[in-house]
Amino acid sequence: MNPAKKIHKGRGTSSKVDARFLEHRRAEFDDGWALEQEERAIPTEIFRETPRTVITRNQSPDIPFETSVNPYRGCEHGCVYCYARPSHAYVDLSPGIDFETKIFAKTNAAEILRKELGKPRYVCKPIAMGTNTDPYQPAERQLRITRDIIQVLHDCRHPLSIVTKSWLVERDLDLLGPMAADGLAKVFVSVTSLNHDLARRLEPRTTAPARRLKTVQALNRAGVPAGVMFAPVIPFINDAEMESVLQQAAAAGAKTAGYVILRLPNEVKQLFREWLETHEPGKTEHVFSIIRDLRSGRENDPEYFTRMRGQGVYADLIRSRFQNACRKFGLNNERGELNTGLFKPPVVADRQQSLF
Repeated sequence: MNPAKKIHKGRGTSSKVDARFLEHRRAEFDDGWALEQEERAIPTEIFRETPRTVITRNQSPDIPFETSVNPYRGCEHGCVYCYARPSHAYVDLSPGIDFETKIFAKTNAAEILRKELGKPRYVCKPIAMGTNTDPYQPAERQLRITRDIIQVLHDCRHPLSIVTKSWLVERDLDLLGPMAADGLAKVFVSVTSLNHDLARRLEPRTTAPARRLKTVQALNRAGVPAGVMFAPVIPFINDAEMESVLQQAAAAGAKTAGYVILRLPNEVKQLFREWLETHEPGKTEHVFSIIRDLRSGRENDPEYFTRMRGQGVYADLIRSRFQNACRKFGLNNERGELNTGLFKPPVVADRQQSLF
C-alpha cells in the first residue's frame, strides 16, 4: 500500500509519481536525519507550445463528439481524479504534481485553427472544448487563448460545445450569446459536489460549487444553453449527492445533464489511492472494492461504453438514480443539436480566393 502523501495547500497532489515511459524510477528512503521539511508553495510554470495542428479527431464510438480543440496541456485546477493526467508522461513529466504546475499553452492555437478551418476539404462538425483539460483554467485569464479560439469560431459561424469548472466562461458571453442564438454554442458546467470542503480537496483550484451553479444560471439567462455534468461519480465519496446536484442545476435553469463514473487510467490509480489515504483513510479499501466491482475485477476498464458507465449492480443503481432524478427535475427532455449549416470558411492568406 502506498503511504499517505502530504498535500500542499492549493494542490490536488504533491506526488511526483513517475511517468510510465521513464527508464529510471525514483524511490523514497529514510536517510536518518528525520528533519521536518518546510512546506513551500509550488509555483505554476507556463510553457509556450506552438503545435502545427490543433483539431483532434476522435475515433471513440462512446464519445458524443468527433472533433475537439484543447488550448492547454496540463491543468492547474489540480483535480486529483483527472483522467488526462497520464498525458504528461508523453513529455517525461510526472502525471502527479507536474501535471498541475507545468502547463503547456498553445499560444498559436487560434491562428492554426483558422488555417485548418480554411482547408478546402474541411467538413464542419461541432468542435468540443474541455474534453481533456479545462479551457478556462487560471492561465486563461491572462493568455486568452480560449477567447481567441471562440472568436475564430464565432467569425466562421462554427458550432462549439464547452465543458468547464470555471466561472470564467461568463467573460465570453458576448461571443457565446450570439452564437447560441443561431444554435452554434452550448456549455456544460461540471459540478462534482456541493460540499465546499470536499470540492476544495478534490479540485483545489476550481471555482467553488455554489459559484458554478450561478454560472449555469448566468449562461441560461444570457440565452446560452448550459447543462451540468455530475462527473466523476466516486463511490462512497460524492455519489450520495447526485440528486442534490441535479436538483440545484435544474433550479439554475439547466435543461440537460450527464454523468461519468470515476476512471483510473495508468498513474491516476496511484494518485487517487494516495488521496484517499490522506483525506478519507477509512474508506480506501471500500472505495476500491466498489471500483473493482464496476470494472470486472480491475481498477480501470479501457473498453468502449463500459469505461464511462461501469457495469454490475452499482453501475445499474447509479444509472437508475440518474434517470429517475432527470425525470423528476425535468432534465434531458430536449436534444439541442448544434447547427452545422451556417459555417463559412475563413479566408486564408495562402489560399486562392473564390471568384464568387
